[in-house]
Amino acid sequence: MLSVEKLDAFYGRAQILFGVDLQVGRGEVVALMGRNGAGKSTTIRSVMGLMERTRGSVRFDGRELRGLDPYRIARLGVGWVPEDRRIFTDLTVLENLEVGRRPPRADAPTWTSDKLFRLFPNLGEMPDRPGGRMSGGEQQMLTVARTLMGNPRLVLLDEPSEGVAPLIVEQMAHMIVELKAQGLSVLLSEQNVPFAAAVADRAYVLEKGQVRFSGTMAELMADEGIRRQYLTI
Repeated sequence: MLSVEKLDAFYGRAQILFGVDLQVGRGEVVALMGRNGAGKSTTIRSVMGLMERTRGSVRFDGRELRGLDPYRIARLGVGWVPEDRRIFTDLTVLENLEVGRRPPRADAPTWTSDKLFRLFPNLGEMPDRPGGRMSGGEQQMLTVARTLMGNPRLVLLDEPSEGVAPLIVEQMAHMIVELKAQGLSVLLSEQNVPFAAAVADRAYVLEKGQVRFSGTMAELMADEGIRRQYLTI
C-alpha cells in the first residue's frame, strides 16, 4: 500500500531524515517509533506532501506521491490525523465531520456520522457541541473521525495517544484495531510503547532521522536492548 525508499527531508538547510525506508501493507498497522525529535512526524508529513523539500520515493498503491499537493494526495485515499488536531472550534461535532466528507471509494470503507458514532460513542453523545467545548481527548477522537469521513485507504496517525487520558488511549487502541478489521492500512507515529504493542503488526524505530530497527512488534518487544537504547526516556 505504501512504500517509502531513501527518503531525505529538510527544514530549510537542516536535514532531518536520512535515507528512511519503510513499507505498510494492505490492512496492516505499522508503528513509527522513537523519542521526541527522532523524525517521526517529519516522516508522516513527508508522506502527506507537507514538507517543502524532500528526496527519494514515496509510493502509494504504486503511484509516486512526491511532488503532489497534499490535497491531491488526500483525494487518492490518504488520510492524515495531525498531532495538533486542528479541529474547527466554532463548528459542532457534526459540522466538523461534514467538512471532511468525501465521495465513497469502491476500494475503501464508506464512513457516515452514524457509523463513526458507533466507533466513538463519546462523540455520539455530543453531536451539537462546538469543538472548542470538548476535552483534548474528545477533540482527538473528532480529528480521527473527520479524517475517516474522507473514506481513506491509508490513515497516517501522528501521536494519537499524546496528552490524552488513559481511558481515551484505550478507546484509541480499540479504534485502530477496528480500522484494521475494516481493511484499512495505518501508519502510526507513537512514543507510547504499550499502546503501539497493543495495535501494531510491525515497527520501525527512528533515531536522529535514521531507521535503527525494523521488524515485527513482537521482535521489538523481545529486544530490551533496542527499546532501552532508542525508546526509553
